[in-house]
Amino acid sequence: MTGFSLHKLHDSLGAEVRGLDLSRPFDEETREGLVQAWLDHLILLFRGQDMTPETQRDFCSRFGPIGGRLRKAEDRPEGVDAANIMLVTNVRKNGVPIGSLPDGEMYFHHDKCYAPEPDWGTMLYAMEVTKVGGHTLFANMYDAWETLPDDLKAKIDGRQVLHVYKYLPTERVNLKEGIDKYDHRWQPIVITHPKSGRRALYVNELMSALIEGYEEDESLTIIDALNAHVKSAGIIYDHKWQRGDLLMWDNWCTMHARTDFPRDQTRMLRRFTITGQALSA
Repeated sequence: MTGFSLHKLHDSLGAEVRGLDLSRPFDEETREGLVQAWLDHLILLFRGQDMTPETQRDFCSRFGPIGGRLRKAEDRPEGVDAANIMLVTNVRKNGVPIGSLPDGEMYFHHDKCYAPEPDWGTMLYAMEVTKVGGHTLFANMYDAWETLPDDLKAKIDGRQVLHVYKYLPTERVNLKEGIDKYDHRWQPIVITHPKSGRRALYVNELMSALIEGYEEDESLTIIDALNAHVKSAGIIYDHKWQRGDLLMWDNWCTMHARTDFPRDQTRMLRRFTITGQALSA
């Protein structure tokens, strides 16, 4: 029907798309089929792709305007010239990382949840991967909300949550030290997805710092309970990267994390994003 087939990756989310070479143009019917598959499965995987920055950008642009970087050009790592490309790599030149997020584990988070208009999608392409570790974990936040115990739902529904990005992969911000120097934003704690109309929990362990109407200690207790529920609800897909993988995910209804990996193994991935919009409850 659209020249590709779908194969589920996990009971909760994710599908592998087979039959497409993303370096080649495709028609509008195929694009519409991919959009529907993305909305249905939340993350799509394309294996064995050979993509230049240009072909990856072209593919990404079929789904919406390409997102930029919040960091100013002079603050970006060496070697990342384009305003909308992020290299996620542990490669270093003269001891300095040439890209972003170079080493180790990264807590669960939503990309750009701290921005006024969080990005809808992220597309990550694997150029070099480690032999062990460096997996990306994805959680279905529709299912997280729908399976949440009623007492927790009652505590958070209709409230906002403050997201703060400290630019460290495993460290929350300390509110007592102030947040003015970090990107931050109040967002609905449960959003209505602008395209699907479904409700999704919009909390994560890395950037969610405070829930409206609660003191900091009680907020963190609730946030920890929400994240514990996500991790125990059977709604996480563990992606083991292969070279040539292109993975696209929906940031409004999933969150993701990274597992640790050996420092002496090279990991290099290239990221583009699709712009989003303001989110509402």
